[in-house]
Amino acid sequence: MLEGKANAMDESSTSIFERNVDPIHQALFTLGAVLVVDILGSGVAAATEDVETNLFPWLCAASFLLFFALFNAILSASAPNMLRYWQRSIYSFMGLALGSGLLAWAFSSLTISEAGSYRWIFIVVTVGYLVFLSMIAFLKKIVTFAQKEEWNKPKFRQKKRR
Repeated sequence: MLEGKANAMDESSTSIFERNVDPIHQALFTLGAVLVVDILGSGVAAATEDVETNLFPWLCAASFLLFFALFNAILSASAPNMLRYWQRSIYSFMGLALGSGLLAWAFSSLTISEAGSYRWIFIVVTVGYLVFLSMIAFLKKIVTFAQKEEWNKPKFRQKKRR
């Protein structure tokens, strides 16, 4: 009985960065957060009459896309199979971009072309996401190489005296 509690404590004390979190779950959680914030934003916009153009849903979609990109890239460091994680991550990112864009269009009734510079923001976030993933993969390769290398302490040479 005590062993069960100890295992439960070990699992709960494990950092989120050490766990293997599926990118699809990350994207679904993020898309749910976009929906909740869009609903709350619509409620606030309905209560105030100062809003001329409703770009908040596009801001929300771009913000949560960046949030996903950052955390997904960081969590990729703990993935045991990097190629499979990348595949699932990129598909999840594309689905999240499409889903959050459709939600933004539904809540604002503006296309991404009508939303001003949000098309470029989506492009910049997408390129940044690919750069983040590449950096983490490169750093992971460096760390695994360094862990495999055998490090010896430096040998001191004695100077010859003249």
